[in-house]
Amino acid sequence: MAGRAHPQDRVRAPQWNGSAGRGSNGLTTQGAHFVATEIERKFVVGDLGAVLRIPAVTVRQGYLARSTDEEVRVRQIGDEYTLTVKKGNGLQRSEFEILIDASQFNALWPATEGSRIAKTRREVELPENRLAHVDVFEGHLEGLATVEVEFADTGAAGAFTPPAWFGREVTEDRRYSNKVLSSEGAPV
Repeated sequence: MAGRAHPQDRVRAPQWNGSAGRGSNGLTTQGAHFVATEIERKFVVGDLGAVLRIPAVTVRQGYLARSTDEEVRVRQIGDEYTLTVKKGNGLQRSEFEILIDASQFNALWPATEGSRIAKTRREVELPENRLAHVDVFEGHLEGLATVEVEFADTGAAGAFTPPAWFGREVTEDRRYSNKVLSSEGAPV
């Protein structure tokens, strides 16, 4: 499923509802609860080139709460809906995610007015069993494209050599965090 890290890159907490159906990722799809330490590097794409030939999924996300080092968001990727809390900034953050249904997403969506992002996401396979998420933004962020790669640990993140098409790294530049982009637009 688009947007999911490889299982080895995520630490998962017990699921809340083991009797629900199973999603394409093998996890329960109703009420599932994920806890992770997200270790991720982010780049502004320098050359989309052949990436645009890869099928994309539409992503809508909106922020319910934001502070300097915390955020609460709802997200729709295809037919999957999540409520996510992230704590921290930069390379390593805590992430708590709950799968919700469409009606819960739709009930919360109006509260995100003024703090939304629309984009398409493509998953690009990289060497060493890595997966890159390429986001091409729409609306007030049109013209911006970023790529993110998640890692199992900070050592792997530091050892990663990005391909040339990735462009400039912005992992530690808060202006490129989705929560800031959602309300302030793309940096100039």
